[in-house]
Amino acid sequence: MSAVKQMKIKEHYDTIADVYDHHYDKNRGRCYHRHISTYIMSVLPENGILLDIGCGTGLFVDRYIESGGTAVGLDISGKMIEKARHRCKPCDFAVGTGEKIPFCDNAFDGIASLLVFSYVRDPEAMLSEAHRVLKPGGSIAICTLGKKLLTRGIPAIYQIGEKIKVKHVVMKDFGEHYYDKKEMEELFIQAGFSDIMVKWCSFAHIDMIDPIFHIAQKIEPFVENRVPQLAYNICVSGKKPRK
Repeated sequence: MSAVKQMKIKEHYDTIADVYDHHYDKNRGRCYHRHISTYIMSVLPENGILLDIGCGTGLFVDRYIESGGTAVGLDISGKMIEKARHRCKPCDFAVGTGEKIPFCDNAFDGIASLLVFSYVRDPEAMLSEAHRVLKPGGSIAICTLGKKLLTRGIPAIYQIGEKIKVKHVVMKDFGEHYYDKKEMEELFIQAGFSDIMVKWCSFAHIDMIDPIFHIAQKIEPFVENRVPQLAYNICVSGKKPRK
């Protein structure tokens, strides 16, 4: 992803910061986000110090600290960071990207990143940086749209939506890249992570209309367990080996 695309992402999320929570913290959006975050929570250390890369308005940070942990958020958008600081006053937040994390080595027990990795300009650099700032024995968990039959047409839809000026929180052409299981495993191994696990989750997608969303919710457990090729999101976790 080019620097121009990266700036476009920053400008877009600065622009929609005021309405972002209406998309992901209301109705279908809240159900969708909590479903994804529940799995991410399950593979992260409890009561630890978390870094959330691409934290947005702090939705996942807020959930993690509610469970007893502490957290730091990092996001490319200054406006999103302002919202996150207002939501989670006890937490620290910084403007930046995962490719160059502004924290010292071995600083965090866990690292999370939700719905961001497809936009990352240099995924190898982000995972290398995540490995650097993670404590030995610490865990990382990433969830993003995966490369599947149902997601292949999404970039084209975003391009069309942008051309006809559809107003949507995420419907923009950012030149995103979707990953399959093998690609994600190779990236994690290359970065030095072990105990890598991959799970496909989420069949009730946020942009489904009612009542289709509610029908999809009911069959979601079956899809995830029996027909994972129909799920939208790929969740990958791993650990930094102890020395």
